[in-house]
Amino acid sequence: MKAIQCFDELVGRLAESHQHRRVAVVCARDESTRQAVARAEEAGFCEPIFVDDDDVDVAAAKAVSLVREGKADVLMKGLLNTDNLVKAILNKENGILPKGNVLTHITCAKMPQYDKLLFLTDVAVIPYPTLEQREQQLRYLLALCRKMGIEEPRVALINCSEKVNAKHFPVTVDYRDLVERSQKGEFGTCIVDGPLDLKTALSPQALHKKGIQSPLEGRSDGLIFSDIQAGNVFYKSITLFCEAQTAAILQGPQVPVVLTSRADSIDSKFYSLALACV
Repeated sequence: MKAIQCFDELVGRLAESHQHRRVAVVCARDESTRQAVARAEEAGFCEPIFVDDDDVDVAAAKAVSLVREGKADVLMKGLLNTDNLVKAILNKENGILPKGNVLTHITCAKMPQYDKLLFLTDVAVIPYPTLEQREQQLRYLLALCRKMGIEEPRVALINCSEKVNAKHFPVTVDYRDLVERSQKGEFGTCIVDGPLDLKTALSPQALHKKGIQSPLEGRSDGLIFSDIQAGNVFYKSITLFCEAQTAAILQGPQVPVVLTSRADSIDSKFYSLALACV
């Protein structure tokens, strides 16, 4: 399967598949959520199930129950706080996060300055990932890239420099561990390298100018950030200054969760829904 290069290709691929995903939409009280869902339904890949209640916590619990009962394939946040939905997802008795799974956030971005989609994690959920959490972030990122037709995903582990420094940047020791394990084939067909700074991860020119050897060759499909602060600043920067189109989902629960901001555009919510449905 040819790799999907932009969001229009993603929507087209979904439409061609003729597969309808049942989407439990929680508190679709805002116009942008309703319009995004309507576009997805018109495109032919979404069958919405609207869930609401006077109490948003009750609505979130109802939607999560639909997932638990096998009646919904995707969960989508409408006009309610993220905390309300996440609390229902993580509920120990009635939630939908399988034991051992990590709840994490993945963004997909398309920028005019980069010739393909770029996947990044985690800009919204895990403040300082442990090695175990970072491993799951990597596995989720690789799985999503493969769903998008990327047969050999190229993932960069991001730091402010390319050197392993246990004293000042202990995260780089975790990076070295993940790189070594990927080279042994533990994560399947992929290329994982790091630490790399942002430019050497995404620019062949910057990589060669610094005289650094990397199998990624400055052509990364995915970025894993050291912590939520670095990831969030990058995300906000590309949306503010680079006119990036973005889609965002939660990974780890039984089904993908569309978790956009209440302020996000209709396009962003529509593309996020498409990303979840793939």
